[in-house]
Amino acid sequence: MSEEETQQSRRRSPWGVVALVMLTGLAMVRNGAEFEHGPPQPAAAAAVAVRPQQQPTPAQSAPAPAPNLEVLEHSSVQRVRIPSISVDAPVMTVGLDAEGWIDAPPPQDPNLAGWYLNGISPGQQGSAVIVGHVDNAKGPAVFYGLGSVRKGSRIEVQRYDGRTAVFEVYGVEVFSKDAFPGARVYGDTGQPELRVITCGGGYSKNRGYDGNVVVFARMVETR
Repeated sequence: MSEEETQQSRRRSPWGVVALVMLTGLAMVRNGAEFEHGPPQPAAAAAVAVRPQQQPTPAQSAPAPAPNLEVLEHSSVQRVRIPSISVDAPVMTVGLDAEGWIDAPPPQDPNLAGWYLNGISPGQQGSAVIVGHVDNAKGPAVFYGLGSVRKGSRIEVQRYDGRTAVFEVYGVEVFSKDAFPGARVYGDTGQPELRVITCGGGYSKNRGYDGNVVVFARMVETR
């Protein structure tokens, strides 16, 4: 495939294929390291707020879009920064593993995140997804502290087109991998959004982590 054909393929972002994979769930680290206390988990207060007797949706309690906010075109991702938990990591593109899950970056590099190549770019309308390990056999990895991120925190995503998309966190939750709410996590809210995902929940040597920590964020600035 020529470079031009490759770029056209990336711009198309075939959501139908991505949705089929994402709605099934997301497998991250299959077997993590065993620590005395484990990574921090989201507090109940960090959950996406909903009104009583109302089904939760990603758009609820999200920060309002800035007036005349520019929606960006498709671009690969270069770097992700989450200053509140001291994350400043390069981002590689990832595809699908042999079992059809979104793959994770190589665990040998603890400071490396992944962006699914055929998904939404951070800054485009829709929910872009960045993933990373919570730990590896040697210790904590890039998103070890993700569960401690608070509402209102900023996430900066540097893109290869020279633009940076800035997102504000409006929710942090942990979901069981056996009942992962794909439609809620990955659904298009009509705004440029970001999901940052790593492993969390309970841990066992046989199964690894039984859940995923998900950060919900909405774009509030471009530069």
